[in-house]
Amino acid sequence: MSQRKGTRTEAVMDAIRDRVTSRALTAGDRLPSIRRFAATLAVSPSTVVEAYDRLAAEGLIRARRGSGYYVAALATPPLSVAVQQPVQERDVDPFWVSRQSLDAGPEVLKPGCGWLPPDWMPVEYLRRALRSLARAEAPALVDYGSACGALPLRRLLMARCAQEGLEPAPEQVLLTASGTQAIDLICRLLLRPGDAVLIDDPCYFNFRALLRVHQVRVVSVPYTVTGPDLAGFGAVLASERPRLYLTNSALQNPTGATLSAQTAHRLLNMAAAHDLLIVEDDIFADFEPEPSVRLAALDGLRRVIRIGSFSKTLSASVRCGYIVAQPEWIEGLTDLQVATGFGGPGPAAAGLVAGLLAGGGYRRHVEALRQRLGRVRRDTAGKLQAIGIEPWLMPRGGFYLWCRLPSGCDSARLARAALAQQVVLAPGNVFSATQSAAAFMRFNVAHCHDPQVMPLLARLLQQA
Repeated sequence: MSQRKGTRTEAVMDAIRDRVTSRALTAGDRLPSIRRFAATLAVSPSTVVEAYDRLAAEGLIRARRGSGYYVAALATPPLSVAVQQPVQERDVDPFWVSRQSLDAGPEVLKPGCGWLPPDWMPVEYLRRALRSLARAEAPALVDYGSACGALPLRRLLMARCAQEGLEPAPEQVLLTASGTQAIDLICRLLLRPGDAVLIDDPCYFNFRALLRVHQVRVVSVPYTVTGPDLAGFGAVLASERPRLYLTNSALQNPTGATLSAQTAHRLLNMAAAHDLLIVEDDIFADFEPEPSVRLAALDGLRRVIRIGSFSKTLSASVRCGYIVAQPEWIEGLTDLQVATGFGGPGPAAAGLVAGLLAGGGYRRHVEALRQRLGRVRRDTAGKLQAIGIEPWLMPRGGFYLWCRLPSGCDSARLARAALAQQVVLAPGNVFSATQSAAAFMRFNVAHCHDPQVMPLLARLLQQA
């Protein structure tokens, strides 16, 4: 064989799988000896050893000391390997887009997903950082993370906060496994089942999904081009007495709207009057061409908790989030993280993120992202308008367009029809607590460039 060793190993594994599938080998049968099988396939004995070890790890075969390898008694012969497809029949609920996007294979188009394509991400920077990490001392590769997370990365986050006039101390910054885990920890600390939590309508669908897990009572307020509707906000505070308000300030998901300074000041005044705590998810901050107003900076972290992560700009594979808040809240959140996750992100993940943030490569990467997204956003908006889909607004940055479909078109039906064509869309009502967004859909412009997307949408709209 002339293939690379990885390919040779996989070829040996496939040969064994084929024999099990065809019933040439059945449960309890002894596999060929390592040397004999190596000679048969013209590979090295070490290649067969690796193949056998990997098949044993899969549970297809098992080793008997001093006797050899045997087909496992509980092995399930892969008579037909079914490619897992997105589940089409589940309810179109807050979990719907997440499940479809996460489980979709590489052949599925994902204009409804919530992340950038791999070729938009800083892969070469990541490769260099991983190579550098591989040379690190052993503790960086194998140890648990500290309770609050690695101090070098926390200091970098403090410096980023300082650029907007927010100057937290080290004891006010906690690293978490992800942005989602940050919200989960906050909910565990501050909420009890039955508490009211205020969200925007529409809002990020996983806010709704996570709050459902915590068994709280979700109330909502309409979101406008400058932030939450203040009249509705005040009415909900008076009538429902929510404990917490969960929101994005910059480039709100899904609308792309940005909180105005006037709305921010009035919102904070109402929050103070009603003893409302605010969780500000700032995950899209680096996509803004210029920084906009932030509740945490205006409030000075008195009743606002800042969270974020780098899954949108660096890597969703290297998970690392953070919380910036009052020291007493961080103390309680740290205990919760130890109890539920035994510490913050490991030294490998935290070190990787810190190394990327500390260099100039990250700044250049996000600047290139902003410019590229600006071009693609305008291009995608024009193509959507040409087939009758109208953007609600043109965001200042980011990769989402919140769009109104042609009259009479239901976004959930459109999304189901698209899924049957191997395309994942994000229908409006998964974002809406009041289920009032059936005529809307969120599009990820970075995933709309595939030439199949617009013709498919046009055909589905004609059939709607």
